[in-house]
Amino acid sequence: MAMEKSRVLVVGGTGFVGRRIITASLAEGHPTYVLLRPEIGLDLDKLQILLAFKAQGARLLEASLDDHRSLVAAIRQVDVVVSAMSGVHFRSHNLMLQLKLVEAIKEAGNVKRFVPSEFGMDPSRMGDALEPGRVSFDEKMVIRRAIEEANIPHTYVSANCFAAYFCPNLCQMKTLLPPKEKVSVYGDGNVKVFFVDEDDVGIYTIKTIDDPRTLNKTIYIRPRDNCHTQNELIAKWEKLTGKSLEKSHIPGDEFLASMEDMDFAHQVGVGHYYHIFYEGCLTNFDIGDHGAEATELYPEVQYTRMDEYLKHYL
Repeated sequence: MAMEKSRVLVVGGTGFVGRRIITASLAEGHPTYVLLRPEIGLDLDKLQILLAFKAQGARLLEASLDDHRSLVAAIRQVDVVVSAMSGVHFRSHNLMLQLKLVEAIKEAGNVKRFVPSEFGMDPSRMGDALEPGRVSFDEKMVIRRAIEEANIPHTYVSANCFAAYFCPNLCQMKTLLPPKEKVSVYGDGNVKVFFVDEDDVGIYTIKTIDDPRTLNKTIYIRPRDNCHTQNELIAKWEKLTGKSLEKSHIPGDEFLASMEDMDFAHQVGVGHYYHIFYEGCLTNFDIGDHGAEATELYPEVQYTRMDEYLKHYL
């Protein structure tokens, strides 16, 4: 007899990650709910996204993160809550909203799994991160502590580098498009990085929610065939296009110095890029007993290789 699928509530369903989690949840046959927040009624594009999911079978639950009672009532209708609120406004605002969500889950008392908004680098491994970028990791750890102090069953998902943000632009900052003539290379360009198709992030996240092996653990999405250095990624693009790019190598100290004249958001980005491409923070550790690797847990998932991903940009 097949196990009954958990009822899943996605918070932040109109966002970059949230849309993909909803798609994966529906595809896996979960009764899928999406939080319809009052402010979405003022955003036509977001409203149409949710209505399209409703047409596919998702159910919209009206509640506000600023209305504790309505939020608790919504949560009591589901088994699993996945938060995918955008990281664009992560600092302070997102922290406050997620802590409200944690409080509502704690009071509801029925949630058997909570997946908070993380999906990037594992914040527990970023205790020595540079300012000002470390704020994102510090705030994620505040949320983790709140989850664990409330004894909420959870799974943390570390998805490494979203392909859309790092792959077609060959890891260049301030653009999402492939470079045409020149490419900046961080250091010697030989630090290993995991690149992950964002649709696959949604699939692996949904796979974890009913899996006892992932309970109270961090799940790392580390596809073996998508572990590339920046040099290897550039070579893939050059092979596809038949055109060589002019490479300019940037020493680490020069790269860090570049943040001096940048706004706060770009300073955060420089710090994160430094940890990824100079220090190798995504690949310089073993997962250990408190975590697991998604592609090993779910070998049936045919994840997208970066060779195929890059072809969309030709």
